[in-house]
Amino acid sequence: QVQLVESGGGSVQAGGSLRLSCAASGTFFGINTMGWYHQAPGKQRELVATISGSGSTNYADSVKGRFTISRDNGKNTWYLQMNSLKPEDTAVYYCYLRTLGRNSYWGQGTQVTVAS
Repeated sequence: QVQLVESGGGSVQAGGSLRLSCAASGTFFGINTMGWYHQAPGKQRELVATISGSGSTNYADSVKGRFTISRDNGKNTWYLQMNSLKPEDTAVYYCYLRTLGRNSYWGQGTQVTVAS
């Protein structure tokens, strides 16, 4: 059973920073993609950033230049460094893992609130 445990959410003033972490435990064979999505109230879950097994990154246009996704493969952990936060970044943030076996897993979600 694969589990993803997130940490690092919270409340911050606009312009501030937060760092989210996601740790994967359990048995899985190979990583295809690690990522972060967010879901604001009344909206669909949207991609924020992904990083592939080879290290290629992809970002939503709304966070380019402000957010950075990184990983520590040895610990099966990945991070989302969020700088210059804006009120519109307020959402529940979910980490995501897709394995080479094409199985997908989600974290439980962590709230990020940015006050204006």
